[in-house]
Amino acid sequence: MLSTFAVDGSTGPVGGWADGEGPDLLLVHGGPGLSDYMSLLGGETAGWRSIGYQQRGLAPSTIEPPFTVEQHVADALAVLSAQAAGPAVVLGHSWGGHLALQIALADPRRVRGVVVVDGLGSVHDGGAPRLGAELRRRLPADKAAACAQLDERLASEEANDDLALESLRLVWPSYFADPTTAPAPPPDLAMSRACAVGTTMSAMNEIAEGGFSERLKGLGVPVIVMVGARSPMPVDVGETTAGLCGGDLRVVKRGGHLPWHEEPGCVAEALSAFF
Repeated sequence: MLSTFAVDGSTGPVGGWADGEGPDLLLVHGGPGLSDYMSLLGGETAGWRSIGYQQRGLAPSTIEPPFTVEQHVADALAVLSAQAAGPAVVLGHSWGGHLALQIALADPRRVRGVVVVDGLGSVHDGGAPRLGAELRRRLPADKAAACAQLDERLASEEANDDLALESLRLVWPSYFADPTTAPAPPPDLAMSRACAVGTTMSAMNEIAEGGFSERLKGLGVPVIVMVGARSPMPVDVGETTAGLCGGDLRVVKRGGHLPWHEEPGCVAEALSAFF
C-alpha cells in the first residue's frame, strides 16, 4: 500500500513515498533539479518495497541549498536510515545513477547492490555534452530552432524554472529510441533550475578532476550498469562506468534513455540478481 513520509535531513525535510512488499529498494530519480518520476517504472519493481523520494530543490522536500553531491548523498542516507530495515538495493536513473554510486561509496554498509540505468558518466565530462547535442539532433527542424532560442534565454539573465521546464518538455521525445512514438511527459513534471545548475557543477567538478573515477575503483558493492543502445546517452559512457567498478554491463538493444519503455521487464530482470 502506498504511503508517504517526511524525514528530517541535516538541512531540511526530505519527503518521499513507499509502496509494495519485499526487500527494500531505494529509487533515485534523474535530473538533477527534477521532480520525482520513478513511479514510471511501474511493474518493474514488483516484489520489492520501493522507497522513492523527492530530491531537494522541490517540495515536499526542502527547496533550499546546498545543491551539492555531498548534500544529496546525505539526504539519501537520511531516507535509508529512516525507511530501510537493513542494507538496500539502490536503483538510480540518469543523474540518479551517478548519485546511487555516490551513496554506495559514502556508506557501503547500507547498500547491498546498485543498479545504474543509463546513468551519467564517470570520467571527463560525464557524456553530458554529447547527450545534449544528441537530444537536439533528434528534434524536427522547427522544434530544434525553438530549442536553440530557449538555450539562449537560459544562458541569459532571463533564465528561470519555467524556461528550464519548457526546454525539458521540448526535448522529452528525444530521450526515447523512437521520438515519434514517445509517451507524453508526466503532467506534474517540475524543475528547479537552481538545483540543476548547482548540483551539475558539483558533480562535474569531481568527475572532471578524476576524483570520482578513482573512488569508484574501490567500490566493494555489486553493481549492474544498464545502457540503452538507442539512448541519446552514448553507450561508451556506461561501458566505462562498469569497467571502473567491475560492474555487470547490460545493453538493452531496443532501449532509449528510459529503456524499460521499449523493453518492458529489463529493469525487473536486472533487479532479480539481488533477490
